[in-house]
Amino acid sequence: MDIINKLISIVVPVYNEQENIDNFYSEVVKHMEQLAYCFEIIFVDDGSSDATPLILERLATGDKRVRALIMARNFGHQVALTCGLDHAQGDAIITMDGDMQHPPEMVPLLISKWEEGFQVVQTVRINTEGVSWFKNFTSGMFYKLMNALSNVQVAEGGSDFRLLDKQVVDSFRRFRERARFIRGMISAIGYRQTNIEFIAPKRFAGQSKFSLKKMLHFALDGITAYSKTPLRFAFYIGILLGSVSIGLTLHVLYIKIFTAEAVPGWATITASILLLGGLQLAGIGIIGEYVGRIFEEVKQRPLYWLRAELGTQVAKDKQATFGEKGT
Repeated sequence: MDIINKLISIVVPVYNEQENIDNFYSEVVKHMEQLAYCFEIIFVDDGSSDATPLILERLATGDKRVRALIMARNFGHQVALTCGLDHAQGDAIITMDGDMQHPPEMVPLLISKWEEGFQVVQTVRINTEGVSWFKNFTSGMFYKLMNALSNVQVAEGGSDFRLLDKQVVDSFRRFRERARFIRGMISAIGYRQTNIEFIAPKRFAGQSKFSLKKMLHFALDGITAYSKTPLRFAFYIGILLGSVSIGLTLHVLYIKIFTAEAVPGWATITASILLLGGLQLAGIGIIGEYVGRIFEEVKQRPLYWLRAELGTQVAKDKQATFGEKGT
């Protein structure tokens, strides 16, 4: 592999990470400068409300290897990742978070696997320091449920810390759905893939922006994007409740014929409301979720738009552009 003429793009979505960016930048540069590759760092600001955009502007002004894409508002982590991949021009692209839970010291290892011929180098988190048992439990359950419902298998503990060959990114850019579950998309995209395990350290500073609500929405995106099983689930529930209703009907007949305890009409009304009403609501809710996603897709609105783009575009002479810092 001709290293001198190869460019590594590092895509980093950030949201209110003013306390982490400088340290992250220093660590990435320290490890990348030990390699012979040219590189660029593309920060994607996902509508931050703190000083993050100002810090990114300073970094982009002071180092030609840094670019900053300032999104017009908060579009979400997966769309921010997509934005960075759309703008990356490297021969290999590494995506990672800027809170130091994706260790920069692992970047050379990812690149070495790429040099071996792997086109997707996926990291798999086997543990996270300082994370509650509840988050670990729910994360594990999500991957088990996802793999049980879908034909696409996602490694348990899979993260958005990965290396992608340029050919893979070119294919990925053709996927423009709005409900984006990139871990599933990369697993399903093919090419030659390998996994690397790691233990995620604690955040360098600040609090996680990934709330329980966002986690649930992310999980729903993943399941509905790659599985039609929930639609079939309503049918299966219908069969189950239909079977239960037969048993209840027999019970009603027994009470009516062989005892004097029956209150006229109570059993029929109760069984009808609970069984048929519950079935209908469940079915409508599942179908509505899929219809809502169809509604979002058919509008064909852009995935994102930028407020500003800071830093130097990749030049034809990559070494001249990325081989040295700016003044």
